[in-house]
Amino acid sequence: MSTHNFTHILTRTVDKLSEPESLKGLFHQHRDGNPLPSSKTLEEIIELSRAILFPGYFGRPSINTHTIRYHIGVSIEQLFKLLSDQILAGLCFSCTGKGGHNGCEPCRLRAKQIAAELTARLPEIRRTLATDVTAAYDGDPAAQNVGEVISCYPAIKALTNYRIAHELLELGVPLIPRIITEMAHSETGIDIHPAATIGHHFAIDHGTGVVIGATCVIGNHVKLYQGVTLGAKSFPLDTEGNPIKGIARHPILEDNVVVYSNATVLGRITIGKGSVIGANIWVTEDMEPNSKKYKKE
Repeated sequence: MSTHNFTHILTRTVDKLSEPESLKGLFHQHRDGNPLPSSKTLEEIIELSRAILFPGYFGRPSINTHTIRYHIGVSIEQLFKLLSDQILAGLCFSCTGKGGHNGCEPCRLRAKQIAAELTARLPEIRRTLATDVTAAYDGDPAAQNVGEVISCYPAIKALTNYRIAHELLELGVPLIPRIITEMAHSETGIDIHPAATIGHHFAIDHGTGVVIGATCVIGNHVKLYQGVTLGAKSFPLDTEGNPIKGIARHPILEDNVVVYSNATVLGRITIGKGSVIGANIWVTEDMEPNSKKYKKE
């Protein structure tokens, strides 16, 4: 085949890939050349956040009590700048105004305000994550110390991403929270939607394959094992056959619930306080407080 024939094939392919019909819903046109939020930069933000929240375990290994204030100060300054830029990109992604980054000063100011607010919430995020670490340590006889839990347990990494993403979502940031939790999904195999509401002392043992849907409400001192799905049943459609968005469709788990491996809990049902769900079963109806449901042989 001649070079001319190769050129013809390439040109025809370019034409087909550029057809408006083939791009419908798949093409995001940037205004003024402004890109989408950067996954690479968001990874740097998460690395910085982990180093701030768990100093010595992530980030610089040489940190000590004499240098911790300096290192956290430097990291906070870097985090604020990176967050401001990425939040601005997220706001511009969903903005209907004109001008993009350079012409949208209200968005620029709002991005800095949100970055400052998220930074101000880091101490509370750390306090909550400390309870998650305690829950993981207390709930696993194999854990030698909390340092092992922080350094090695995938749930702590996934929950760090989730708790940061959840706060960003609460602050009105589009797109970025979902990217951050999907980064944790890829890293750990734990899929937590940033819109889910999760209380303190939350433990995920092992973690691989856990799915927590967007409208889940999880209380305090709840423990899930690997492969658990907190999902939705079939959801209603509008008159045109499209899924109705924004309805509560995932489970509510009250305090002190335990769900064992590969259990599937579906729909807007309530699992009462202190209940236990055994492994490898489906639950689609409410459970009274302190009840148990196991797979029958």
